[in-house]
This record gives sequence, structure tokens and C-alpha cells, in this order.
Amino acid sequence: MTALPDPRPTLTAPDDDPWLWLEEVEGERALSWVAGQNAATLARLADARFEADRDAVRAALDRPDKLPHVTRRGAWLYNFWTDAAQPRGLWRRTTMESYRAPQPEWQVLLDIDALALEEGEDWVWQGATTLPGTHDIAILRLSRGGGDAAVLREFDLEACRFVEGGFALPECKGSVDWLDRDTLLLTAAYGEGMATSSGYARTVRLWARGTDPAAAPVLFSIPEDHMLAAGGLDRDTGQIVFVDQIGFYDTAVHLGDRAGPKRRIDLPTDTEFHWQRGWLAARPRTPWTVNGTTHAPDTLLGIGLDAALAGDRGFTTLFTPGDRRALQGFFWCDGRLVVSVLDELRPEFTILTPGPGAWSAARLDLPRTGVATLWPLDSEGEESDGALLAQVEDPITPATLLLTGIDLAAPELLRRSSPVFDATGLVITRHEAVSTDGERIPYVQTGPAAETGDAPVHLSGYGGFRISRLPHYQGMTGKLWLEKGGTTVIANIRGGGEFGTRWHEAGRREGKRLSHDDFAAVAADLVRRGVTTPGRIAAEGGSNGGLLIANMLTRYPERFGALFCTIPLIDMRRYTKLLAGASWIAEYGDPDLPGDWAFLQHMSAYHAAEPGRPYPPILIATTRRDDRVHPGHARKMAAKLQSLGYPALLHEPAAGGHGYGKDNGEVATFAALGAAFLRRAVGWEEA
Repeated sequence: MTALPDPRPTLTAPDDDPWLWLEEVEGERALSWVAGQNAATLARLADARFEADRDAVRAALDRPDKLPHVTRRGAWLYNFWTDAAQPRGLWRRTTMESYRAPQPEWQVLLDIDALALEEGEDWVWQGATTLPGTHDIAILRLSRGGGDAAVLREFDLEACRFVEGGFALPECKGSVDWLDRDTLLLTAAYGEGMATSSGYARTVRLWARGTDPAAAPVLFSIPEDHMLAAGGLDRDTGQIVFVDQIGFYDTAVHLGDRAGPKRRIDLPTDTEFHWQRGWLAARPRTPWTVNGTTHAPDTLLGIGLDAALAGDRGFTTLFTPGDRRALQGFFWCDGRLVVSVLDELRPEFTILTPGPGAWSAARLDLPRTGVATLWPLDSEGEESDGALLAQVEDPITPATLLLTGIDLAAPELLRRSSPVFDATGLVITRHEAVSTDGERIPYVQTGPAAETGDAPVHLSGYGGFRISRLPHYQGMTGKLWLEKGGTTVIANIRGGGEFGTRWHEAGRREGKRLSHDDFAAVAADLVRRGVTTPGRIAAEGGSNGGLLIANMLTRYPERFGALFCTIPLIDMRRYTKLLAGASWIAEYGDPDLPGDWAFLQHMSAYHAAEPGRPYPPILIATTRRDDRVHPGHARKMAAKLQSLGYPALLHEPAAGGHGYGKDNGEVATFAALGAAFLRRAVGWEEA
């Protein structure tokens, strides 16, 4: 392992940090150190077994009969496709009639591989915004290396080329929406003073064709310490919607026109709401008392839009949550409200039709086992005919794509994905662990039917931002773990949204400690049930899940045999000062406030790590182009652990953004390297 130039730190104060220089992402000293770390990690793990796994995963990701997901814009179904021949991908389209055929005929609009070669850029596709109605021109988002920041360029879909002299914006974090053919709403952190402290846009500007975007007049701005500004055209009413995202869970919405905002929608800032065709649906995050009635968090309420804007609070209650019956989301489609619920983690969907009296409700017939996901086929709500796409899957059953609609037509099979791994003999079971405070923590186990007592277990979780961690088809993990005879476990820990806002709130801020306790409780329960032993449990988590894994290292080292900590958040003292970190204060707390640091310091694994503890082997992996969670978190944690005498490994590819790679080859390498490390560290394979 490369020797560190700094002595062992004392960290007697929270701001003692001898490895600040590793936060210089492209710094010469930092890059030299990272190169040495990468070389050491690859020398240890990148053998013929790793190469075989990498190639197998890449072949699976590139397989020709995987699902080509589509979005309808006008008469066409659009898809972005990658495979072995096109690793960067093709933007293409077809008709619904052709899509239903076994081998659709695709019209290629843009070849990203050819574009990258022609322009000498590391282009990664980040999406397109087409002009509603005609859909003949689009603004494309192209990232260098896979980061969140992107270049915006206008593209002609009929001529299949970029528009000469068209709209173009240099690399930054931001987006646009079409007002008309020659005018865009620009929401971008581009130009002096145009970024919030989180690095996102703080203004909405009116950008006319042929003008300098830096000189575009500002229609709306927010304070620098708010999270981000956003703007879009509500094509239903013709009004412009201006959004002030105050924090992760608080938003102020204004309606206006090309002169700017005119009125604010008078609803609590922590209430999520959407409207269409004269009706509004709202979900409060905290208890909300209206006309003498207190609505619990996650209650779904409906009302006429004009009435709501006029101050009427005569809401109709559309959904009431239960202890383990939780609202996951809702959206409008062709004038109907589509509601997604998890009932004891079983999915169900209801179509609600608004009316002046009671709203009518009808259940959409989709499978209630495994995972079901539902979304509109059309990119533009006002162009929808009510068509919906549904995807159903479970850990050992590949995804099936169905076409249905708000008319409750029987779901039509569109396509099935091919399997990635051999699932013969595997079974899926549900269990519950008991956490430190007595809360029951569900988890899903997949593996051989017989419990051997020393099964190699791959345990994963997330536990943050109200994101539900559901048992989707386990493609890469199936190939790298299940197919080889191992067992996988997905933990539904607090901080997620599996049981609604109450589940999230229990694992937010001070409660993040409970989220981490939950994960450790699942590990202990696997041992209690006779599935395995602590030394055979390999745990993996990324991003907020990387913070989770780092805390397993420092708080519960005796419960794990190996840890794979990816694109992680770890240094909770400085996280708000690194890239988008300030935007997560609502989730974690503010380390600059003594009261918040009092609890944050205990989950800041970077500060908590100390010598002489029985830490399990750990591989920490990040990407240099991650412009969301700073790679300095991973670098500094690896450096500190090594200085304390622990054999921590670091892997940092040059590209990839906030993910495992910018293409299937890089993703396969990242995943296979992690699996090789975990399998050997828990003694499943010879090191």
C-alpha cells in the first residue's frame, strides 16, 4: 500500500484534518496518491477470476434482449440504448406498432460513441427535452464523464444533427423548459452569482434564441442558502411555475408569466402537491390542521385548483395511511390521479377520478408480489391519452413491461427481459429483525432453500431521503453472488420510505443512528436464525448507504466479515462544504451548529475511526467525476484507516459520476471488483 506523507493524526478537535489536500479532486499530489491506491487494489484483486466476473457482468448488461424502456413523445417511442457495440449509446425511436414486434425497427437519431470520437470528448448521455407538440427539436444534455453537470445543445430530430447557431450552454448544473420554439426557461448554475451554496441554480431566466444565456433576464431568484430554483411551463393553464426548493423537504411554489411570479400557492412548504385539469392533490409531511381537522402525515387530499388558490380548504380525503400501509407517490395522467401504496410492502395502485362530490376510486390489477412500478407512457401530461407503463419483477424474476391505462384495461404484455443469472433452486423469503428500540425491521432474503449456518451473505441497505429499498431483480448481484451459491439480503431500514414519512422521520437527523442500528440488527438476526455467522456477512451500500457502511465499520465491526463502501458520504464535519452537501442538511443536520454536531460526530465515521479496533476488511470506492458526493470522503477515510494500521483499500476510476461507471464496461469492472473483494474477505474464495 502506498505510504502516506502525513503522520498518524490525533484529531483532538473536530476540524483537525491532515488530509484536506485529498479534497483537491484534480490536485497533482492527490492524483498521485490515488494512482498508487488504485494500483495496489488492482494488484490484489484483479486476477483471472475477477476478469471472468467482469466480462460476464458486462455481457449481461449488454445482452440484446434486455428491456428497451421507452417514452412517448408525439407519435414516436424514444429509447436510449447501450450494448457492446455502442457502449456510450444510441438515442433512437420507433413506433408503438414496431415496438410490439419481437425485433423493433429503430431510427437512430444520435450516436454518442461517434459524437465522442468526432469531438474528442468523454460524452455521456444525460437526456433530452423535446419541444412539446411538434417534438421536432430538442435540448440535449451531455455530460463529460458522467457527472451531474452537463452541456446543453439544441438538436434537430428531423435532420438528426445539432442546430447551427442554436441554443447552447456550457457545462453546468441546470436544465431548461420550452416556452415556445424560440424561448427557453433557463434554470442553471451558469454565470457569476447564479449558484446556491449547494451548487444548483438559484435563478430562473428567460432565454431567447440568438442571445447570450449569461445576459438572459432573471425572472425569479432565491436566497443563496436555499437548495435550488426551478421553473417550468404549466401547459394546462399556460402559467409559468416558479419553484423555490428551500431545503430537501420544503418548497415554495409560485405562479406567474414571462414577467415573473405573480402569486404563491398558499400551502405549507412541507406539502407535496400536483395539479391537472382543474384539480389539485396534496400530501402533507407533518400534521396539518385544516378547518378544525388535523390530517396526519401522508394523508392524500384533493380539491379543485381554483378553490385552493382562492383559499378554500374543503379538502376531500383520498387516502389515510396506516402503521404499515404507506403512500409511496401520486401523479396525474389524463385527468385522473394515480396513487401508489405499499401495504406491508405489497404494491397496490388506485386510479382516482375527481368530481365535485366524492372522488371515485378503482384498483388497477397488477401483481402484488415482488415489485411493481407504474408511470405515464407520455413525456408531456397534456398530450397523454391515459396510457401507463408498468414493470413487475422480483429478486429472481426478470422485469416484465406491461401497457395499461387509467381506463383499467387489462395489462398488455409488451416485452420481457431475459434472465441475467441462473436462479435454479433459489427461494425468496421475508423476515423481521428487532432493532435496539424494539422496532421490527423487515428484510428480504434470497438464496438456496437450505440454511447451512455459514452461508456467504451479501447484505445491502440504504436508509435515507425517504427512498424505499425494494426487492428488484438482482441482475449484477445475482450473477456475482446468487449464481455462485450465495445468499442476498435487502434490509428495509428506517430513513427510507417503505412505511411512509414516519419511517423516514425515525431515521433522519438524530434518528440516523437508529437507521444504522436497524442494519446491524438485520445482520444479527441472520446469525440468530442460523443462516450464517458474522464473519460470513459481506455488506454493501452506496451514497447515503456508504455512510451506513462506514458506520458499520466503526460502530458494529463485530457483526461483519467485510464491507464495500461506495460513492460514500463519510466526513460529516465538512460534508456541507463539499459539492452538493449543503442540500442534505435537512436529512442529516448542520455540523456548524453545536447542537447538531453533538449527534453528527457519532455518525461521522471519519472522526470516529480509532486504532486497535476489530475492524473488518473494507474496500472504499468512489469516482473522480462524482460532482454530487465529493470523492474526498472516500479518499480521506481510506487514508486515515491506513494511517491507523488497517488494510483499507481504495478504488477510484476517473469517470462515472455519482454511480458505478459511465458505461457498462466501467459498471461491470466496479461491481466485479467489489464482489471479488467481499467474497475473498469473508473466506468464500481463496484470497
